[in-house]
Order: sequence, then C-alpha cells, then structure tokens
Amino acid sequence: MDLYSAAKRMARPFRFTHPDAYRELSLASRGLIGNGITCALVRPDGAIDWLCFPRFDSPSVFGALIDDERGGLTAITPGVGPYESLQRYDPDTNVLETLFTIERLGVVRLVDYMPWTNDPRAAIHEVHRRIECVEGSMELDVVFDPRFGYGLSETRIERETHGLIARGSAGERLVMVLSGNAEWEHYGATGVKTRIRLRSGERRWMILAWDVDQPDPVSAYRPFEHLRDTREHWREWSRQLRYDGPWRHHVLRSALVLKLLLYAPTGAMVAAPTTSLPEWIGGSRNWDYRYSWIRDAAMAVRATNLIGYTAESREFFYFVRDTLGTGTQLQVMYAIDGSLAPEERTLDHLSGFRGSSPVRIGNGARDQLQLDTAGALLDAAYHYERFRGRLPLRTWRMLESILHVIAQRWREPDHGIWEPRRERRHNVHSKLTCWLALHRGASLARRFLQPRTEQFCAVEAERIRQDILRNGLDSTRSHFVSAYGYDEPDAALLLLPIFNCFSAREPLVLRTIEWLRSELGTGRAGFLRRYRSDDGIGGPEGAFLLCGFWMAEALALANRIEEAEEVLVTHIEASNHLGLLAEEIHPLTREQLGNFPQAFSHLGLINAAIRIDRAFRMRDEGVIAPPHFMDPEPPPILIPPGGE
Repeated sequence: MDLYSAAKRMARPFRFTHPDAYRELSLASRGLIGNGITCALVRPDGAIDWLCFPRFDSPSVFGALIDDERGGLTAITPGVGPYESLQRYDPDTNVLETLFTIERLGVVRLVDYMPWTNDPRAAIHEVHRRIECVEGSMELDVVFDPRFGYGLSETRIERETHGLIARGSAGERLVMVLSGNAEWEHYGATGVKTRIRLRSGERRWMILAWDVDQPDPVSAYRPFEHLRDTREHWREWSRQLRYDGPWRHHVLRSALVLKLLLYAPTGAMVAAPTTSLPEWIGGSRNWDYRYSWIRDAAMAVRATNLIGYTAESREFFYFVRDTLGTGTQLQVMYAIDGSLAPEERTLDHLSGFRGSSPVRIGNGARDQLQLDTAGALLDAAYHYERFRGRLPLRTWRMLESILHVIAQRWREPDHGIWEPRRERRHNVHSKLTCWLALHRGASLARRFLQPRTEQFCAVEAERIRQDILRNGLDSTRSHFVSAYGYDEPDAALLLLPIFNCFSAREPLVLRTIEWLRSELGTGRAGFLRRYRSDDGIGGPEGAFLLCGFWMAEALALANRIEEAEEVLVTHIEASNHLGLLAEEIHPLTREQLGNFPQAFSHLGLINAAIRIDRAFRMRDEGVIAPPHFMDPEPPPILIPPGGE
C-alpha cells in the first residue's frame, strides 16, 4: 500500500457518491489499454465504455461512451458507496491499475490490460481484468452488457459451463469468463450482472475473448503469464527511449500512447481510437478519427523517431509503400488496412457524449484536397534517414514521384490542414508544407545520388518560399496570414519557423508570433485556438492543444526559452490523471474536449519538450543561435517585406 499511499498524496482521487456519479465524469477521465490492433477506454469506476473489436475501426462492442443507454459496457465496480478511485499505469507500461477504497471496509486493486508482445502475428483479441482485494473486504458488481454493431445488432447472452457467450445478429461472438462462482441476473435490456465478494488476499479474473467458439476455464487463457509477459514487453520497449530531459515521464507516456495508436499489422496509425467525442459539449463538431491520416501519422512517427523509436518509422513507411505503390496519388487518409476510408454517415439512434450529436462513422474529409500531406511524409522520411534509418530504393522512387506531383500542384488552392467544409483557398500552411516536401526531397535525393532531382527540388522549393513572401502577408506586410488574400490568423503559421522555412529571429516571424498570440490566445491560460474564421461547420470549439505546443516550439526558436517553458508546462498540466491528452481543451474550465487520446497532442508534447530542452542545454553551453533539429539556419529573406 505504500505506493498507493504516495499516489494519494500526489493525485486527487475520483469520488463516487451515488450509482449515477459516472455521468459527472469528464470526457478524458479515462485510461487507455490496447494491443496494437484496437484499444479500450477504462473509466475510474471500473467500467469499459469504449471498445471496438477486433480492430480500431470495427463497430463498437462497448459504446456507452457515446450513448450510455444503447452503447453497452462491461464493468467491475464497488457494489456499495461512497467510494474513492485512483488510477495509474504500472511504470513504463500500458498496464492500467485502478484502486477502489471504501473507508473502513476495504481496498481492491483492478488491473486492466490487453495481452501484447509487439508482434502482430502473436496478437490475441482479449481483455484481461484482475480483481484483487488488498485490504479488508469489498463487494463488487460485475456487469457484462455488450451491444454489437454500435448497438444496432440484436444481442443475446448464453450461459455455458465455464462462462458466458454473447452473440450478435451479424454473427459476432464475445466470450466472458469470470473465475469463481457467480449467480447472474438480468441487467438492462440484454445484459447480465452479478455481485461478488472478495476478502483480503483473494483474487479473481475476468477474461473477454473475441470470436471464439465457447468459454474455457480462466486458467486456459493463461492470464498470469500474459500479465507478466505484457509488462515485460512494454518495459523492454520503453527502455529504447532516447530522451533524458526534465519532462521524461511525459515524453515516455506520450510515446506509449502513440505506440498504442499504431495498427501493428500494417504500420498505420489512427489519429485517435474514438469517434464523435465533441470539440464542445453539446456541439456538432464530432468526427470519426479511427483512420490513418498520412500527415498525422508521419508527424507522429517523426516525433517518436527523434526519441529512439526507429522501428515504428520503418513500419509506417512500409504501410505507405504498400498502400501507394510507385506513382499512386497520395490520399488524405486511409483505413488502417490501406483501403480508402469509408464515406461519412451518422448513427441517429445514438445520443452522443452528453447529448452531443450527431454520432458519425466514416469521415467526409477523405475526399478533400490537402496538399500538406506530402510535406509531413517527406519530413518523416528525412528524419528517418538522419537517424540512421535506411529507406530502400523502392520507397525513394515512390517519394520521388510524389515530389513531382507536388511540384506540379503547389500553385493550386486546397482545403488545408484543418479540413474546413468550405471553398478551397491558397493556404499558407499548405504552401509551406509543399516547400518542406521539396526541401526534404532535395536532401534525400542527395543521399540517393540523384543530382538532377536534388537541383529540381531545391529550385522549386525556393520558388514556393518566394511565393509565400509575395502573397502570404497581410495588407501592411507586417506578418504572415492564413491564406492568400485573407487577413486572418491561423496557428499553423507557427510551423514557418518550426519547419525552418524562415528564422524565428526574423522580425516578420516575430511579429507573426505575437499577432497569433493576441488573436488566437485565450488569455492568461496560455492556450491557443486554431483559427478565427468561418469554416463552414459552425458552432464553438475548444483551444487546440497541438497549437499550444507549436507556440512553445516557436518561442524556443526565438530564444524566448522561459516563455516557451511556461507554455509547455501549462499544456502538460492540462493532461488527465494518467498523462493523456485529448484533441482540445476548454480554455476556462480546462476540461479536455474532442477525440481521446489524440495523436496530434502527444506528438506535439514530444517535439516541444525536446526543442525546449535542447534550447536550455545550448544556452548553458554558451550557444546563442536558436536550436534546430539537425538543420542549418534557413536562407535569408530575399524579397523585402515591402514589395517585390
């Protein structure tokens, strides 16, 4: 109990005073477990209210997160209250522990994990839950209430010798086995429930197994061995971390989150494991993020590559290679098996998180033109090479074909990084990332001994850079703007110095940073909104966490390191009790919003922590120049801000 006594001193426990107290939980008050194929969210009251089987983008089996009446869940919860709950991860792993405490009665530890070996061929579609009474005694309610097909499939539960099997009308099967005796009774429309009692030193197991013929005794699932092996494999993976700065704990947790979001069979990475979690409670900005955006995934593998995880970069490039093939047009997003993401549709029978509807599956942005995708891909390839990865010639040929497409199309308007549902524009960020693609392409061409391609990329990249200077400034030519001809702020402009297209010390860039802080900042909280314009969607949204991490990086590059650290710490402290970050945050209440956890937010944390740590170290060594990731200083501005 010493470890948890210390945890209580450092963390504020969740308090559950009545049976419906879970309704008061915030969107991000959950832990994440996974196996490299799918993920589950675990509430601090012991309920799993989100799980798609067998993979991230499959229909939900437990979906109470987006409709607590129709979605279904499974739970192991104290049977009497009030009680307190503490959650933590077993250090350096994705094994989640929840501690239930009832004053003067007892303490129970719940351990949740999905068996994991880092080998997709060895994957099993199971969830293991260990229930252990460590002090006194406690009664717990065990609920099994799956709802297949987002709650649309008719479900029936059959009782067999060693457990239960739930069957869906489309042939779905989910087995649940609980060690020890249990007397099951009806729960809700289709579920079952039992109450168990544990005394100090007693332990029971609950196993969920997907698509098996029948329940077997708990011992047949070998939970002790799987728990030991899963812990060992996660710790082995964590030891690869090549960052030992002041924010090591948060960087490692972010890396562990990104690893959970990686679909191991193909190397694709989902933007988030959830769908339709609102960017504002009660609003309609609810999207399905269970697909692989090439841009998001490339930025994530670049971030993990910087801290030592080159294998994930390699697997991602295999995914891109196998998905595209040489000369194939680059899409915005893909399903995790490399097929086209499904069309967007709504599930009108589901109410959404706290009534935030509609609930969507599929994503309409799949048909947009987003030219920035190639920049993230080439940037990831560049850093993979710089950190001793070796791209095969076949992959280079594929990248080379993309470079020629970008050289032909960068003058076109597009929808941009934020996926507005309006007309296309000449977005400055999109021009910037086209420059980045060609800039990185020139460096890669040099490595593959392609001087003509190197020269072609370098010349075309400089054309884009000069085009941004001519057309991407406001009417007074004081700072950059979101799009040509639009005097509007866009936090993506912070990538101008981060990508090293322009130095953060240039007056033009410094004025842009200050303008963005004044126009998009949320006051003393230090959070930043994405933009301020009509995006064709409507309704409010929170501050975007990735944009705040970008601001921290930009300030570090401008040698304003203490300010950068303050912004970074503010955003790190916005993480939940387990160090997890959603997509956005309410700037006043600090409630996390949007799909959860979000790859964008965690890659932003990694990049900002590394950047600021390096800035402090360079200053301590007497180096005045802003730190750059393996890059020389950007070229000077050739066209003065005042004109041609």
